[in-house]
Amino acid sequence: MKRLEGKTAIVVGAGSIGPGWGNGKATAVTFAREGAQVFCVDRNGKAAEETASIIMKEGGKAEAFAADAAREDDIKAMVAACLKAYGRIDVLDNNVGIAEVGSVVEVEEKDWDRVFAVNLKSAYLAMKHTIPVMAKQGGGSIINISSIASIRHLGVSYVTYATTKAAMNQMTRTTAVEFAPKNIRVNAVLPGLMKTPMVEHSAGLAASYAKGDVEEMWKRRDEQVPMGHMGEGWDVANAALFLASDESRYVTGIELVVDGGLTLKVS
Repeated sequence: MKRLEGKTAIVVGAGSIGPGWGNGKATAVTFAREGAQVFCVDRNGKAAEETASIIMKEGGKAEAFAADAAREDDIKAMVAACLKAYGRIDVLDNNVGIAEVGSVVEVEEKDWDRVFAVNLKSAYLAMKHTIPVMAKQGGGSIINISSIASIRHLGVSYVTYATTKAAMNQMTRTTAVEFAPKNIRVNAVLPGLMKTPMVEHSAGLAASYAKGDVEEMWKRRDEQVPMGHMGEGWDVANAALFLASDESRYVTGIELVVDGGLTLKVS
């Protein structure tokens, strides 16, 4: 359908920590398949290049860029490089996040600060330096990838992750209201339990669920979901696609839950 024809999209966190399809990687490829030229950004330059290569092999347009999203100089360079390559920014997808396991009693201060920098400061910086560009163009769409951990306790002790994502929700709402007059829409996607490389490579999550047994963790996570299975990166990508496209032109400030019904459960 080419729902993003003529648009330029920045996907921050477009790489994948391992084989398979993470949310950001799937989103970048989905955006390209729908006609966008995609600026693939990741702290791991090779991972960004892999995603861009997939897009180009399919006949799409993409460029890779290495940046630490929690560093303002890197974000400034990202925006400048995207404008140099494509001349505009229509979509910003903030898909950076890490999960540090532990309660407020257990988490070290340095880990608290690190998770806040990666999960929250990164989105703040990306919006700070992208919104002025969108305003000059006459509008744009920003999608912040949050989590249902921001609105529910999921049985796993990771207060840093839940708190940063909850703050992201409010930052999304506030920014949506403030920049709606400039035709800039800001929405959040709240994925539920997803089967992605990031989760697979999280020793803390595997330990919390199944004493380090990844296959058992997958089984238990599937059992938690009313639909009987976890989601995939493509599910998040399709939600982001709707919010990036003109089909959602009258939608701003929402939290789009993508969780197979998990948050409808009492326990």
